[in-house]
Parts: sequence; C-alpha cells; structure tokens
Amino acid sequence: MDKRINIIVGHYGSGKTEFALNLAFKLKEKYEKVYIIDLDIVNPYFRTADVKDKLIDAGIIPICSEFACTNVDIPALPADIMRVFNDKDAAVVFDVGGDDDGAIALGRYKEYFEAEAYELLFIINTCRPLTKTAEDIKDMINAINVVSRLKVTGLVNNTNLAGETSVKTLMSGHDEVLKASDDTGICLKYISGTEEVISALSRDLKNKAFTLKRYILMG
Repeated sequence: MDKRINIIVGHYGSGKTEFALNLAFKLKEKYEKVYIIDLDIVNPYFRTADVKDKLIDAGIIPICSEFACTNVDIPALPADIMRVFNDKDAAVVFDVGGDDDGAIALGRYKEYFEAEAYELLFIINTCRPLTKTAEDIKDMINAINVVSRLKVTGLVNNTNLAGETSVKTLMSGHDEVLKASDDTGICLKYISGTEEVISALSRDLKNKAFTLKRYILMG
C-alpha cells in the first residue's frame, strides 16, 4: 500500500470489489482523504455503490455512475473522475469491471495514470473457470495489459468459494498463481482472505497476508 493510485481488476467472481473496498478502508488509516471509484461498466451486480453509506460514514469518498444500483445498465463512466488525479494528497482505489472487457475503461485515463506511479493489482480466484491455471491467468493478464494500455504490477491470490472458503481452498490456487508470477515476472503481492482463513496460513506466508472484512453480503 505504498502507492496513492491503486487499480483493482479481476474476472467475475474473483472478489475484486470486496478487495477494493477493504483496500480503501486500509488506505484511510494512512491518508486523510481516500476516494473509491466504481469503474465497473461490465458487471451491475456487485458494485461499490452498494455500500455507499458505509464508505461515507468512514470518510471515504465514493465516485460511481449515476446509474449504479438502478435497473438501468448503461456503460457510463462517472463524470468527476478527473478530480482524483488532481488531488495529489489523496489516495484512490479504482474498482474496474470484469476482465479485459472492463479494463477498456482504463485506457481513457492512460496518460493520467502514467503521470505518476500506480499499482494495478489482478485479483485471482482459481476456483473460477477462466483463471484456473497459470496459463489462464497469463492469458488474462496479457489481455488486460493490451486493452487498458497499462501494466499489471501485482497479483493477489484470492482463491475462494464465498462462505465455504477455508485455508485449504485458498492454498489450492497458490501454486498456479506462483507459476503465473514466475512466468510473467509480476510479483505475488498479497494472499487475501477472511481473518479466519488468514490466521491459518503458514508462517512463511504471513508477510503477504491481506485480511478481508465482508462488506458485500449476498442474499
């Protein structure tokens, strides 16, 4: 969490929005002002706008499409995104939709991202069909890099089965994520899960642990 600009991408069901929300709350401990931007123009089901009140109560500024949390599914980007590039003392988390299709939206702001250092984290759940193997992961990284015209800078192993996740579930994806990391030269930045799951990690992996609180509830 050493960059003020953080971009979170991942395939459907990866848990990217949950990770993005948790990152925003953690950044609030370090920065006086934090923005979180719902740049998900692909998936209308799990959006940062769903927890808007919690974010505001914590002093985090949510920016999302005016159509978020409505029955209108229009791929409209928030109009006031530019303010976060100008507000140099603030941290920002971009929750970017889906996979390479969602990453298209990032390309519009390429010059602003590249004007300063950024972190682009790819959230991986090997329990999902399109990110099961290292080859799958590498294919999606390449696609995201191409369409966003940016570079993935870090990987996050967030292998999960929602409420059924155990440390065994999380670690079932570890070897594939590590292989993708070795093959691409992109570091494994975090291993993420709930406190119960993270507490059961082996000691040698604790330095990469990222504990998640659940802000998005299904049902």
